[in-house]
Amino acid sequence: MVVKKIIISFGLLVVLAVAIFAGYTWITLNWSYSKGERAGYIQKFSQKGWLCKTWEGELQMIPVPGAVPEKFLFSVRGDNVANKLNSAMGKKVSLYYEQHKGVPTKCFGETEYYVTDMKIIE
Repeated sequence: MVVKKIIISFGLLVVLAVAIFAGYTWITLNWSYSKGERAGYIQKFSQKGWLCKTWEGELQMIPVPGAVPEKFLFSVRGDNVANKLNSAMGKKVSLYYEQHKGVPTKCFGETEYYVTDMKIIE
């Protein structure tokens, strides 16, 4: 009888831990820390990962004349946004992004910046 209570207690602890982890992950992916927009040219954009395939990209931001160019690394979670970005390679674009801090694994993206939409500027 005691062994059965220990097994049930252990099972409940495991279920509780998984529920807390899932809840924390859901909150970090659905509640953005900040939102913004960045403009430039997409230098790299590819799907990466062994188990969790994510879209990862690099935007070469347009500097002020004489300044060193800055790179903006980003992730994309949706295939429809990824398709838009693939079709805009080589064009000047404006990316709309959300910053999600504290995402527990790299399975959802390698960066904390997730592009949600884009528009072609020129």
